[in-house]
Amino acid sequence: MILVSTPGTWEAGYWPLEHATWDGWTPTDLVFPFLLFAMGAAVPFAMARRRGTERRIRRHVIRRALILFALGLLLNAIETPPPLVWSTFRILGVLQRIALVYAAVAGLAERTSWRTQLAAAMSALVGYWVVMVIVPVPGAGRGVLTPERNLASFIDRALLGRHLAHGSWDPEGVLSTIPAIATALFGIFAGDWLNRPGATRHRTAALLVAGLGVAVLGLLWDQVFPINKSLWTSSFALLSGGLAAASLAACHWVLDVKRWRGWEGPFMAFGRNALVGYALSVGVDSLLTNWMVSADTSLKSAIYQYLFAERLASCCGAEAASLAYALTYVAVWGVVLGVMYRKRVFIGI
Repeated sequence: MILVSTPGTWEAGYWPLEHATWDGWTPTDLVFPFLLFAMGAAVPFAMARRRGTERRIRRHVIRRALILFALGLLLNAIETPPPLVWSTFRILGVLQRIALVYAAVAGLAERTSWRTQLAAAMSALVGYWVVMVIVPVPGAGRGVLTPERNLASFIDRALLGRHLAHGSWDPEGVLSTIPAIATALFGIFAGDWLNRPGATRHRTAALLVAGLGVAVLGLLWDQVFPINKSLWTSSFALLSGGLAAASLAACHWVLDVKRWRGWEGPFMAFGRNALVGYALSVGVDSLLTNWMVSADTSLKSAIYQYLFAERLASCCGAEAASLAYALTYVAVWGVVLGVMYRKRVFIGI
C-alpha cells in the first residue's frame, strides 16, 4: 500500500498501481481487502493468546478498535492540506474501517460457531446487494450505483453530512463496511481451515481450489452487481476474498509445506510492524507534500523533480520516474522496519 499511495506524482503512473476509476478492478484494488482477509485469518490466534475471561477479551477488542479509529483520525488530520476545516473534516478512512471490521469479526469469532459466521457473511453479501439495488434513493430512484446517487453515499451524507472524503461520498463509508466484514470473515474461515489437524498438503490444495472458485463466483456476480471497490460490492468481496484465499494457499505451500525459506525477510519486517510502517509512511508523505519550499513547490515535489523526474522522465517516461520515487520510498521504510525487526522492536496495540 505504501508503494501505490506514495508515487512521485499522481499525474503519471502505471495502471496496475492505480485504483479503478469506478467499476472494475486493478491489482491495487486488492491490497485493502487482502489486508482485511489477513487480519481475519489472524483473529482466532490473537484471541487464543488472550483467552481468560470474556470480559478481558471484550475490553481488549474495544480498546484496540478505538485506538485504530483514533489513529485514522490523526492520519486524516495530517493528510488534510492546511488550513484544517472542521466542518468538512473527514471522519472515516482506511484505519477506521479496519477498526470497525476488527471489532465485528473479533466478536463473531469469540462468541459464535463457524456456521453462524458463514451465515453472517452470506447474509451481509446478499443483504447488501438487495438493499443497494432495491431500496430507492431520494432524487435518484432504485438501483443507481453512481458515486453520489447510490444508497451507500445517501446514508453517509445523512449520518456524516460533509465529513466525507469527496464531499458527497466516501470510499470507506458506513454501509459499505458491512460487506467488508464478510471479507475478513473469509480470512477467519481460511485460517481455521489451515490450522486444523490433518493432511496439510490436501488442506492447502483445497483452500486454493475454494479460493479460485469463490473468485469465479465474484466474476459471475459482476454481471448484475458490478465489481467496485469504492462501494465494496458483494461481487468485489467475493473476487478479492477468493484471490486472497488462493494467495494464502500459495504462500502456505511455499513457506510451510515446501519450506522454501530465506526470501521472506523483508516481508517479515513489514508484517511485524505493519501498522507502524503504514501510519508513519503516510504521515511522513503528507508532511513532505504539505511542506512548501516555495510558493508553488512542496518539499516532496522538489525531491521528486531533482532526483527522479529530471534524470528518468526524459529517457524512461514520467511513469517510470514516479514509480522509481515510490520504490525508493518503500525501500527507505524497509530499512527502518528492517532495523526494528533485527532489534526485535515490535509495536502493536
